[in-house]
Amino acid sequence: MEPVHAAFRDECERLERVLRGLDESALDRPTPCPPWRVRDLLAHVSTGAGRLVGMLAEPAPPRPEVMVTASDYFGAAKFAPAVDRERIEGARAAARERPGVAEAAREFGRAWRATDAAVAAEAPERVVRTRHGDAMAVTEFLRTRVVEVAVHGLDLADALDRPPWTAPAAAAVVVGVLTAGRPVPDALGGDARTVLRKATGRLPLTDVERAALAAAGIRRLAFGG
Repeated sequence: MEPVHAAFRDECERLERVLRGLDESALDRPTPCPPWRVRDLLAHVSTGAGRLVGMLAEPAPPRPEVMVTASDYFGAAKFAPAVDRERIEGARAAARERPGVAEAAREFGRAWRATDAAVAAEAPERVVRTRHGDAMAVTEFLRTRVVEVAVHGLDLADALDRPPWTAPAAAAVVVGVLTAGRPVPDALGGDARTVLRKATGRLPLTDVERAALAAAGIRRLAFGG
């Protein structure tokens, strides 16, 4: 679990440094995840970064014969209209509770550090139950948290007109989730950040790139706000 855990920690530290340097007006900028503004997206990322704490506080469920992987986790059902509405409004409500930069940065720092400590106290194979009902190993669910923080970090960088700060270790974890361990098709080209943007809908795919993904058996990740 350590490489994934380290990637989570590094990516969260990078984002927290950015947050602590923002001015108040930045919170009202639009993001690539409409209808969210920066403040709403930050609230969503904070909630996601802290999600494992509550899951690990519950008794471990029985280990099923088939465990859900991080790649399986991002299925279309999690972005059905009703689920999306709940996600959007939940982030907005959380943002209203932390209206300033200091509060938003402090909450993100609290959330990810609580997860960091909770994960460190558990065995990698410990089973958790997600709010969607999936049974996953802690390490696999932590991979999804790296995806959340890193990919939404790209969204925040775009919203703030800043160069992306994605760490190489986090990018490697996310690419592994996107491809389910398969090699990245040469047609996608570019660096890991470009692959992340294309595979999550942040950049358009050409016909050649779309065909290469299909031939490799790699589906475009169902990933929304």
